[in-house]
Formats: sequence, C-alpha cells, structure tokens
Amino acid sequence: MQALRRRMVERQLAARDIADPRVLAAMAKVPRELFVPTGLHERAYDDGPLPIGEGQTISQPYIVALMAQAAEIGPGDRVLDVGTGSGYAAAVLAELAREVCTIERLPRLAEAARERLAPWPNVLVLCGDGSAGVPEGAPYDAILVAAGAPVLPAALRDQLAPGGRLVIPVGEPGIGQRLMRLRRGRDDDEDVEEDLGPVAFVPLIGVEGWPER
Repeated sequence: MQALRRRMVERQLAARDIADPRVLAAMAKVPRELFVPTGLHERAYDDGPLPIGEGQTISQPYIVALMAQAAEIGPGDRVLDVGTGSGYAAAVLAELAREVCTIERLPRLAEAARERLAPWPNVLVLCGDGSAGVPEGAPYDAILVAAGAPVLPAALRDQLAPGGRLVIPVGEPGIGQRLMRLRRGRDDDEDVEEDLGPVAFVPLIGVEGWPER
C-alpha cells in the first residue's frame, strides 16, 4: 500500500497543482486504506471518490489535498472540519494543524470515524449539525466543509479568526458547484472571496445548508 500511496502523491497530486510540501507529506503519510470499507482497500488510492455507506463518499485524494492546500494550514492552527465522513480528511488535517475539531451529522459514521482517528490525539470528533459549525470551539484559523452549501454559511464565516480561511463547495449538487475560499478580513479589511473551480459534492444538510429530503 505504501507504493500505491507514493504513486498517488506523485501522479495525482504533485503532477497536477498540489505544490505545498506539507500537504504532500501529509497525504503520503496517512494510510487511506484505513478509511474505506474493507472490500475497497485495493481501490483506496484510485483517482476518484469511493462509497463509505449512508449515501456518503470519501472524497477523491486530489480534492482532499486541494482543499487542505487552499486552507493554508500552519502547524499552530486550529481547524474545523465539517462533514467527517470516514475521517480521512480529518487525519490529513491533523498532520498539518495543532488541533482539529471534526463534526459529522450521521451517528454511525461519526462513531466509526472516532475509532479510526484514535491514532491522531489532536482530533476531536463530534456528532451534530456541522452546517452551523461548532461555535463553542471558535475562533478557527481554517474551516473546511466536505459538502455543498446553497451559499457561504454566515455561521461558519463568523467562527473564523481574523485572517481565517473558509474552504467550501457552494451550489446545488449536480448543477455547477464551485469550490470557494473566503478569507475573513482583519480589523477593518473586507472579506475576500475566491472561486477555486468546479467540484461535485454531496449536499450540506442542516440549518445553514439544504433541508433533509
């Protein structure tokens, strides 16, 4: 699996536009096969998403790396990860940040991720509506959201520290979702929003997201 992981980093990440050496090192270190169903271990390093149950997926490795790079995470940063899923992205973020709080709305996924993430003591796994963030832990230096919101959620923006980065897909699933980065202004500076390109994510369900169908 280590050879497959190295090949994934070289061909899927470094050969594209992932240039942050810390992100590449984190992706090379975290064993992705631990975060996919047993029957999919041989496909753990495929260049695409994989099902993890409950109608959810583990994101394509490139997308995990792209979002981590866009969040510009420093070793002293506190990070909120919305949409834990299998826990893979939280493990990658834990290699980059001082603390990671990750929240998942589906109890079975949250419990399974908590067990998988035990080797990363700087990760706290919660179960709840991540669309509203985790205000009791704010402010965060970076917030990453692994589900598409209708608009940039105000609650998440408000939980950023000055200069903090929110990386989130925005738009209706299947119809032109865009990966957005919001950098919260410092002092009297205005927030800065950037469009990082097209993506495809499951919908963000919750009070600041889409209604549950």
